[in-house]
Amino acid sequence: MSRVLIISDTRFGHVNQSIAYAKYLGYEYDVVEIVFKNKLCKLFSYVFDALKIYSNILFELKVERKYDMVVGTGSRTYYAVKVLAKKMHAKSLTMMLPRGYRYDFDVIFAQSHDKPPKQNNIIEIPANFAYVEPQGLYKADKKSIAIVLGGDSKVFTMKVKEIAIYLDFIMKYYKGCEIVVSTSPRTSKKIEILLEKYDFAYKVIFSKTPSNPMADFLNECETICITGDSTSMISEAISYGRSSVLVLPLKSKSQNKFETFMQALEKKGYLHIFNGKIEHKNKKINFLSYVNKANEIIWL
Repeated sequence: MSRVLIISDTRFGHVNQSIAYAKYLGYEYDVVEIVFKNKLCKLFSYVFDALKIYSNILFELKVERKYDMVVGTGSRTYYAVKVLAKKMHAKSLTMMLPRGYRYDFDVIFAQSHDKPPKQNNIIEIPANFAYVEPQGLYKADKKSIAIVLGGDSKVFTMKVKEIAIYLDFIMKYYKGCEIVVSTSPRTSKKIEILLEKYDFAYKVIFSKTPSNPMADFLNECETICITGDSTSMISEAISYGRSSVLVLPLKSKSQNKFETFMQALEKKGYLHIFNGKIEHKNKKINFLSYVNKANEIIWL
């Protein structure tokens, strides 16, 4: 069986995209962390790539076997993907548009909001790759509604008053339903304290219980309400299950591609961005179809 080497920058949202690709293929995989020797080495990786110089002198990474594919997501991984793929005569793939590097990987998956160029090895996808597997953490006893909260980021600030307005609306609109909630590693203590004021049928506070029931929510709930700070969470929600997806928009610090991403998905019927009204949209992305396109390119 073919085996995939996944280069990790330790960011879960990035690594999980690479893992999702391997799982759709049904291949075994190993995850290895990439560490540049210093900040200048990453800068030099752009220069080396432009000059078509491929050497492992810029980074530290232990690989003990040969692989058929090398996959990476995130700017820290792209140069290493090329170096190792060339060394092992393996296929090179990226799960996002590798800006700053030459677009000569065997396959590049590029999200539509990044406006990728038209190129034979670039496959445009509407969202981040996601592979969802329920874990049996939650089972609904009746009609259920899920709330999944992210947290502050470079782009968004999650304010208590804003989230309280959303929670009050959801609790009132879906009165009589089983309402469940989970948080993320980025959710602030202030938001956690706010959640204590509500009577949820099931609650996971990540700082206290580091688990992720989102896959089970998608499997069990009629609607899942997600804060708009994470493309990864939204991508999972529109790729699996039967839930309608309601995005709870957050105020941003500046114009950003997250909002463009969500607006494009809304137009295609994958989700509804909350605007004071509820609309049920539950169209799902079939990521396996994009994997098949990649296979056609790789094995031509």
